[in-house]
Amino acid sequence: MSLTGKKKTMDMTEGVIWKQLVAFALPLLIGNLFQQLYNTVDSIVVGNFVSTQALAAVGSVTPIINMLIGFFSGLATGAGVVISQYFGAHNGEMVHKSVHTTLLMTVVLGIVFTFIGIGMAPVMLRFMSTPDDVMGSSSEYLRIYFGGVIGLMLYNIASGILRAVGDSRRPLYFLIVSSVVNVVFDLVFVIVFKMGVAGVAWATILAQFISAGLALYSLARSDGDYRFVIRDLRMDWMVLKKVVRIGLPAGLQMAITSFSNVFVQSYINSFGSSCMAGWTSYSKIDQFVLLPMQSLSLSATTFVGQNLGAGKLTRAKKGTRVSLGLSMAITAALTVLLLIFSRQMLLLFTQDDNVLYYGSIFIRFLCPFYVLCCANQIFAGSLRGAGDATGPMFIMLASFVFFRQLYLFVGTRFIDSVIYVGLGYPAGWLVCSLGMMVHYYRGKWERWYTNKEAAD
Repeated sequence: MSLTGKKKTMDMTEGVIWKQLVAFALPLLIGNLFQQLYNTVDSIVVGNFVSTQALAAVGSVTPIINMLIGFFSGLATGAGVVISQYFGAHNGEMVHKSVHTTLLMTVVLGIVFTFIGIGMAPVMLRFMSTPDDVMGSSSEYLRIYFGGVIGLMLYNIASGILRAVGDSRRPLYFLIVSSVVNVVFDLVFVIVFKMGVAGVAWATILAQFISAGLALYSLARSDGDYRFVIRDLRMDWMVLKKVVRIGLPAGLQMAITSFSNVFVQSYINSFGSSCMAGWTSYSKIDQFVLLPMQSLSLSATTFVGQNLGAGKLTRAKKGTRVSLGLSMAITAALTVLLLIFSRQMLLLFTQDDNVLYYGSIFIRFLCPFYVLCCANQIFAGSLRGAGDATGPMFIMLASFVFFRQLYLFVGTRFIDSVIYVGLGYPAGWLVCSLGMMVHYYRGKWERWYTNKEAAD
């Protein structure tokens, strides 16, 4: 097979690095902004038109959702690395096999995750010490959400395939359409039909299925070797093994980190529903500030994967440095803006003074540390692009799970403060960034590719 349809993809093995990273990351960033709007709009609508308890419910279930979705996202990252490397090496046959193996894997896992998510939701809510005035709404939201989770998974994997071959524009267009649909459904279901938390859950999964359908249709209509042909859906066990080898460590890391955040949420829950709602409001704003560095991290993964596939080690390393510089500059600027306009942003979610009080505390004490995330995000993305997913997994688990839980378990015995609980996040960011930098510059991944180039 030959690789065709390149006018919609991006070969990142040639050209000006910063321009390519920005050109690739910008539509990806806009797409991530719209994807983040899914749950953020849910929170804004229930916070303004339902109740403080509903706002707390929608936000408090996020760690549970992220636990299962994070596991799949890690596998999707592995699939993207495999596809981007074959694409960079101009191996069309393996690109085609990788795409169809990945899509079939997604369907199987989507069915499994639906049952697991619905079954474990009540147990996890009780484990998080969810207050009685929030429990009913949280359980209802989760049951509906996981009932349609396969739509989210199919969209993410189909979009990941397109990004792996350098096309970050079409996923953006699909996401814009589905995000607008989600907003409309949110307002209609909650304001017109008075469905409450169930309304925003139904709006979310319906929008997810629309985005999945658009992404799969786009793959089916593509003229490259990544084209989706339903009769070609089958498992190539060599490809699957490679996807699992790269993606499983990242998936386990994301799932375990999210499980660790369930513990953190339980500490937040102990301060009551107003604090939970304040944390929810802060968390939604927080995610928007972190999106540029996350988009550049994904850009770095594709950039490094393609260049190492093409045997361009030096260019791959330079791409990492450029990505890091861009992410730090953008994050610092956004942090300043957030500190200045924090109250105005919180007012989007609620008019409740107690909720606003807690939300402002979290912003003031946590957002100055956002720049610490840049190093761990960019270096982790580059290492995964190089096929090294195990190192980032252990570093993130040690930082975000072991260290953060130790920090909370010991510190809360002596300090009864929600500020101390919140500061567990930047403490983990710092430890993770230091560990990721050390691992990256030790260069085991670099020596492997240097030896490979010498052998070739």
